[in-house]
Amino acid sequence: MMTELTFKHKQAHYEKVRRSNYLASLHLSGFDTSPADLDRPLLTREEALAKYRQDTPPQSAPALPPKLGEL
Repeated sequence: MMTELTFKHKQAHYEKVRRSNYLASLHLSGFDTSPADLDRPLLTREEALAKYRQDTPPQSAPALPPKLGEL
C-alpha cells in the first residue's frame, strides 16, 4: 500500500529537485560544483550582499582614450 504524500513531503522534494537543477545549470555554465553542495545551506540575501561588499575592490573611473591629436 502506498502512503499518501503530505504537502511538506512534496515541498521538500520540490526544493531538492530545484536545488539540484540549479547546481547542474551552474556546472554547465563552467562553475565548479559538487554533490556536497546540495546539502550546504544557501546564504541569505544579507549574507551574500555583505560577502560581495567585502570582496569587491573599489572601482575606479575608466581611463579615457587619448584624443586624436595626442597620438
